[in-house]
Amino acid sequence: MNKQAIILLCCSALLAGCHKHDSADEELKHHHHHHHEHAAGTPHSHEVEGEHEESEEHADGEIVLAPEMAERFGVKVQTVEAAPLGTTLRATGVVTDAADGAALVSAPVAGTVRFAAGIMPGSQLKAGATVASINTSGVAGGDTNAAAKAALDAAKRELDRLEPLHAERLITDDVYNAARATYESARAAYSAGAAGGRATAPISGTVTELLVAQGAYVEAGAPVARMSAARNLVLRVDVPERQRSRLAGITGVNVRVPGSEDVQPLKARRVQAAPAVAAAMPGYVPVYFEILNDGTLAPGAAVDAWLTTDASGAAVLSVPRTAIAEQQGNYYVYRRLDEDCYMKLPVKTGASDGMRVVITSGLEGGEEIVTEGVTAIRLAETAGVVPEGHSHNH
Repeated sequence: MNKQAIILLCCSALLAGCHKHDSADEELKHHHHHHHEHAAGTPHSHEVEGEHEESEEHADGEIVLAPEMAERFGVKVQTVEAAPLGTTLRATGVVTDAADGAALVSAPVAGTVRFAAGIMPGSQLKAGATVASINTSGVAGGDTNAAAKAALDAAKRELDRLEPLHAERLITDDVYNAARATYESARAAYSAGAAGGRATAPISGTVTELLVAQGAYVEAGAPVARMSAARNLVLRVDVPERQRSRLAGITGVNVRVPGSEDVQPLKARRVQAAPAVAAAMPGYVPVYFEILNDGTLAPGAAVDAWLTTDASGAAVLSVPRTAIAEQQGNYYVYRRLDEDCYMKLPVKTGASDGMRVVITSGLEGGEEIVTEGVTAIRLAETAGVVPEGHSHNH
């Protein structure tokens, strides 16, 4: 076979292979388009040309993510259904200790602080345990409690000497009463609890904060640590005065700690405050909730709060907050068309309780919407990667 014949044979084989591939591709396109017609609920029959072109345009927006990849990246879907959603009011709040569960550890004498071994925020202590020792050496005037003890001992000895003399009427009442007054004054100045300079835990509970540094000088009575034994905490939410009329129906609260994306409902009991209670800032109304101290929130934590009412009224379409993607000021959700195809749908949002968001337009109900793993769908949308054997050219 000459060289020219070999070239012609190769070209013929190449053209035949390309024609075969194009035929198979067209068949796959037809099958995929037919599949999505049924998935969307359209009849498999001859349609007018305009309707067919509209279906072609719809297919061009599909996002493909293989089922195994969706599972790997935690993609989950939920069917949108209409249901009542309680009204909400968004505000900010702060967590505080309940009054009966907070305590301060105070220095019994003036001096420098030396915390006991192992004392740190989070330490669990029993009442009476040593939190710190106060060293009075080097302090001007020395240990004032030791001086008070010496004065007390001297006054006690003098009173003991005068008591039998007073009983025998050998001294006047004025002399005896003056000695007793000196003794009582010395006893009041001396604190048995301060002996040894030990700052002890007044309650059994958890050390939540060390208020001074190791080696710092403190005056007698100054706080050195804060403790909490509260089984419950108090959440105070400050609501703008203009929203006062909406507070009557508030029954619950959802919160998000700044820096976190998680919004969670709290097991909370609303506490009705007296009308005279003032808010932390003028122009705001305080709303109080008693919450279980389960370690989720700590005293002093600032939170974003959604005050909620009981779900009642007309049914609305809503989706989890995690289902909504924001792009350049517009909001979208991702609808699953079949096991590996998704479609981005623009939506308009309404009220939110922090966990779910009302959809005012863009959904009709019954759609399967991606509620978790939205980031994976967005990456697939951006990449535009089509798995082998799958074509978007409908």
